Amino acid sequence: MDALQTILEHRTIRKYSAEKVKPEILDQILKAASRSSTTGNMQVYSIIVTSDENIKELLWNAHFKQDMVKQAPLVLTFCADFNRFNLWCEQRNAKAGYDNFLSFYTASIDALLAAQNASIAAESLGLGICYLGTTTYMSDAIIKILELPQQVVPVTTLVIGYPAENPDLTDRLPIEGIVHFEKYNNYSKHQIDSIYADKEHLPSTKELISINQTENLAQIFTEKRYTKKDNVSFSKNFLKSIENQNFMNNEL
Repeated sequence: MDALQTILEHRTIRKYSAEKVKPEILDQILKAASRSSTTGNMQVYSIIVTSDENIKELLWNAHFKQDMVKQAPLVLTFCADFNRFNLWCEQRNAKAGYDNFLSFYTASIDALLAAQNASIAAESLGLGICYLGTTTYMSDAIIKILELPQQVVPVTTLVIGYPAENPDLTDRLPIEGIVHFEKYNNYSKHQIDSIYADKEHLPSTKELISINQTENLAQIFTEKRYTKKDNVSFSKNFLKSIENQNFMNNEL
C-alpha cells in the first residue's frame, strides 16, 4: 500500500489479535519514525517501546484502563526529550540553554512528527494503531512508570498490533472547513452550519445525542467528553509535569 492510500484509509483500531509484531517489522517502523522532519536536525525526542506485560499493565491503568493498551503487543510512548541533547552538549563543552517552555514545545513537535511517521509505517505494513490522548492527562504517572529523567516528558502514545476488527472510516470535516488560503478567514454562522452539517446528521450522532440526553453534538463535547472542569484539571497536571521535568525556567 502506498503512503497516500495508507493515510486516506486510516482507521483507529481498538481491538487487536494476539499475534506478535516481528522484530524486523518493528525495526522498519522505528526507522520510519527516525526519518521524520525535526527542528534543526536535533531529533529532540525519544520513543519508549513497551511489550512487557507487567509494564503494560501499569500503562493500562494510567491510560484510563483502555483495553487496547493490554491487547496490542506494542505500546510506543513518544517523549519530548532534551536530556540526550543536553548530555551531548555537556560532553562537548557546549553550554545548553534548553530548560524553557519553547524547548519543550520544540521537542514535542519533533515527537509528534515521529509518531505520525510511525503510524503511517505501521499501517502500510498491515498493522493497526490507536493514538492515546490520555498521555498528557496522565503524564505524571507515565513519567514514574517509564522512569523518565529530567527534561523528558511524554506527549503521545501509540498502541500497535494486528487488527481484530475492521471499522468504517471515521467521518472528517470537509476540506473547506479546515483549509484557509493566503490568510485566515473567520467563519460566518452559515459556514459553521455547513461545515458541521454532515457530522451532525449522521445516524451515529443522533444515537449519541439520545444516549447522552443532550440537545446536540456540541453539547456532548462540552458537557460529557471534554468538560471545562476536566480540561483545567488535566492542564494543571500537565503544566506541573513540564515544570517538574525542568522545562519552565524562563529566566535569562
